Order: sequence, then C-alpha cells, then structure tokens
Amino acid sequence: MITLTIIGIVAAITLPSLLVNVNDKAWNAQKKALYARMSQAIGEMDSISGYGSSNGQSETEIEDGAAEAFIIDGLSKVYRVQNICNSNNLSACGIPSSIITLNGATIAFPKSLNELNPYFTEYPDPDDYIDKDYKITSDVKAAAFETVNGESVALFYNPNCGSNDTNNVSYAQTKTCVNMIYDLNGLKGPNEVGKDVGFITVLYRTNSVVVAPNPFPSDAGGAASYPKSGASGNAANDAASLCAKLGDDARLPDIDELGSMYINGSLIGITFGYYWSGSVISSGENGLAWMQSMGYGDRHKSKRSDSDYVRCVKK
Repeated sequence: MITLTIIGIVAAITLPSLLVNVNDKAWNAQKKALYARMSQAIGEMDSISGYGSSNGQSETEIEDGAAEAFIIDGLSKVYRVQNICNSNNLSACGIPSSIITLNGATIAFPKSLNELNPYFTEYPDPDDYIDKDYKITSDVKAAAFETVNGESVALFYNPNCGSNDTNNVSYAQTKTCVNMIYDLNGLKGPNEVGKDVGFITVLYRTNSVVVAPNPFPSDAGGAASYPKSGASGNAANDAASLCAKLGDDARLPDIDELGSMYINGSLIGITFGYYWSGSVISSGENGLAWMQSMGYGDRHKSKRSDSDYVRCVKK
C-alpha cells in the first residue's frame, strides 16, 4: 500500500511535465510542417505585392480588403484553404480574441497592421537613414483562413512592401510583405506564443524570403558579435557563444528572422534595443554584421566589436 501511494505521488508530479513535453514535440513538428507548406506556396505565387490596392480603390477600401484579396486572389490559388474571414469575424476562422505572449502577458489579438506594429503606418526615420520617398502603407486590416490540416491563420498584408537592398540601411516594416500569426488548434487552449501560437513572415517584393523564428523567452545577455579571448584564453561572451551556452538547439537569428521578431515584438516581449543577427558581412573584430533595432525597426551594419543585445532562436 505504501509502495502504491509513493508511485501515485511520483506519477502526479511527473505526469504533467511529461504531457507538456509530448505537446511541445507535437506542436514543433506541426509548426515545421506548416512553415514548409507556406514556404512552398509563397514560392509558387506569381507576385507578392499589389493585391487589393489597384483600380483606383480608396484608402478605406484598401484597408478593409487588401489582406482578404491577397488570400482569395493570390494565396488560395496555390494553397488550399477551407474558410476565409475578415477582420470583423476572425473567430469564425478559429482566431482567439486574446493570446498569451512569450513573456507571459495576455494581450488582445491584433486585427490590423497598426495593432500588430504601430510603425507600419507611421513612417519612422528619426535619423534620416533612408529615402523619405518610400510610401507609407495603409493600416490594412487582418483577414484569416483555416487550413485543411486544422490550423487557424491570421494574415497581415502590406501591399507596398519593398525589395531587398543589402547595401543600405532599411526598415523591417517596409520590407515586410506578409505576416501570419497562426494557432495550431484554433480556439482551443492554451493560445500561447511558443506553444500552439507562432508566426511566419514573408519579406521582399521580389525574391521573397519566408522565415518563422522560434525565439527563446528571454535575452541571452549583451555581447559583441566578434569572439574575443578572455583572460583565461576561453572564448568570451560573444553573441554566438551566448546562444551556444543555451544548448545545441540554440543559434543567433539571421537578419530576416530578427526583422520578423521586430514585427511581432508585442508577441514575444521585445520592444526596444539593438540586437545582433548572425548575418555577418565581414570577419574580424573590425568587420561588420547586421543588427536590428526593436524600437523604430531600422536595421544596419555595425562594427562587430560593438556590444548589443542577444536573443537566440531555436533551430
């Protein structure tokens, strides 16, 4: 009887954590499969920009219909969807009214580009980094759809996104064409980022890049990009080493993944600071690497000996 009691106590303690691990593995597998399908679909589309913003449409018509037009006239031609919902009826496509962020806060589900990130519709160029002629995008409202595999996807669309320019400073929001926030099991719980909720971002009007970073819940610290030797001869806390210390499944995000993390900053709890990417331009302490601002969204080359924040992503 005592033995059975002990077994029951141990089971009560360990079973919840075992179930969490099983759920996490299943969610991670489903996330990777969804990312693969979306990447293939985006690659098969004829174009990624301009949907719902032609034929002399008014600003209101663009804001109300561009995301839905992208799904109907673009994505659904190469990817099978079961249901399409506008911003007033996202729940009909399984989108929850609120989600739990990666840092544990509960927020209302964003319903437009401005709610997703306010710098989509207010052009930020405090340091006059780039050409002021870049068009400010409309506050396009989200649309949603359901996949045949049971995922619910809210889609945010920027019909005026730009192409990649690796030589100059730019802003992540002006290069973002599509951002998708998905829930793997719809309205069922836990509706939590990092578990059943995640995001996929499509950048660049031409030669589009599709990323789906899976960030760690907190920063790994602050560091330079270039690995220096400490007093003992061991590698110092450079950015890549800080990620390596978190385990074999951790790495630095590339600059496009950091752009996605900026766009979805409210979902993961990053709202300020410059962060190192793993996109190295030139080697050595005097070399350059790309970094991303989580405040205004500017991304630029920086000297690798500089020290900035590090947020790692899972492989």
